[in-house]
Amino acid sequence: MRAAVIVPAFEAQSQLETVLAPLCAIWPHREGVLVVNDGSTDDTTKVAESHGARVMQHKKNLGKGAALRTGLREAARLGFDVAVTLDADGQHPATEALRLHRSCDDAAALVLGVRDMVAAGAPRASQLSNRFSNVVLSGFTGVWLSDTQCGLRRYPIAATLALGGRALGYGYEAEIVILACASKMRVVEHPINVVYPPENERLSHFHPLRDPARIVSRVVRTVAITRARQLWQHTRQTRVPWR
Repeated sequence: MRAAVIVPAFEAQSQLETVLAPLCAIWPHREGVLVVNDGSTDDTTKVAESHGARVMQHKKNLGKGAALRTGLREAARLGFDVAVTLDADGQHPATEALRLHRSCDDAAALVLGVRDMVAAGAPRASQLSNRFSNVVLSGFTGVWLSDTQCGLRRYPIAATLALGGRALGYGYEAEIVILACASKMRVVEHPINVVYPPENERLSHFHPLRDPARIVSRVVRTVAITRARQLWQHTRQTRVPWR
């Protein structure tokens, strides 16, 4: 199983060094370290290239979902089977990305990292936001999901792209989970360690109130479209032919 690692990055030069230095040192397929610069105006690309990462560039900021799709398509083009996604804010150590990948031998499974946010000292707003998203997505999928906002995941590349997720922002990750569950894709959870830097050193573009609302909106649309397609397919299969 060949694994790429995708780092979506926006204005990330301050933390990208600490992410890529250990990552490039331990990742089994060095040519699979992919950084998607999502319209940054700082030196994100320069930092990434200095560590030998392959960089894809968006001319303007399109959102995390768009960056993930760009990375997945490039990983597919390069012939990789799965792709681990790792945020550029330094919260997920490179060793955890590799451990997550090695935790599951099923290349067809969607592997979700699960954080202990309380033990890690996550901001209270982030904890509440994550719990809310967990309840909403679990309710829609019928499967209990322990951490729906964790950026450390492993995607089966071809199957994920085939799901057809279209959200541009953070809603893409939730959309893929919904579509994966609807398609009966195996979903595996794996506990991971996470590091929360002091508040004045944190690099995060996720808003704990605004973005979950957008995620839920995307989830509702995805579920509605998925159910409509299922109903249409069922209707076609059970339609009585004219005689």
